Amino acid sequence: MPQLTIVQIGVVVNFNLALNFFFFTGVGKSCLLLRFSDGSFTTSFITTIGIDFKIRTIELDAKRIKLQIWDTAGQERFRTITTAYYRGAMGILLVYDVTDESSFNNIRNWIRNIEQHASDNVNKVLVGNKADMDESKRAVPTSKGQALADEYGIKFFETSAKTNLNVEEVFFSIARDIKQRLSETDSKIEPQAIRINQSDQPASGGAAAHKSTCCGS
Repeated sequence: MPQLTIVQIGVVVNFNLALNFFFFTGVGKSCLLLRFSDGSFTTSFITTIGIDFKIRTIELDAKRIKLQIWDTAGQERFRTITTAYYRGAMGILLVYDVTDESSFNNIRNWIRNIEQHASDNVNKVLVGNKADMDESKRAVPTSKGQALADEYGIKFFETSAKTNLNVEEVFFSIARDIKQRLSETDSKIEPQAIRINQSDQPASGGAAAHKSTCCGS
């Protein structure tokens, strides 16, 4: 059964970001979140019931970013709640287990849901977890994960909560991509506002000049 983890990020200065993280049962999501938020690892986890969350503040490009990570259960009775979080998501992290091909195959289903419910410009990253496992247990080759990511034009990482492989890199990467996208959006909007003001100015000046001439005649 798919599971959803929601991450909301509030940047102290200029940004207020919201991230949704999608995981699948047994892919090690709770271990991955614990490794990132607390820097620790344990295998003593039970299935998430309802909603849980973790918080971590990071430094990104000289700005402090507070990450509030919502861990939402994937049972069917919570599906209405989890679907609602698509709408406000600025970034989505899709995670599968490299030793479980069915979790990898479900990625396409999640992407279809994202395309249906999330915004068009939402940032996405594909993650293959449990990369520390012995190669004899691997069911999804690295090349296959990379090919899927290339197909959708998104970034790809393989991670391990146990060894801390690429855990930091994944969270920092998607946060930076969203921050950059928002900065580029702001830079496009600002010049447009300036052009509007400039185009209004001659008309205003012309009206004032016409009025002055009229009064002087």
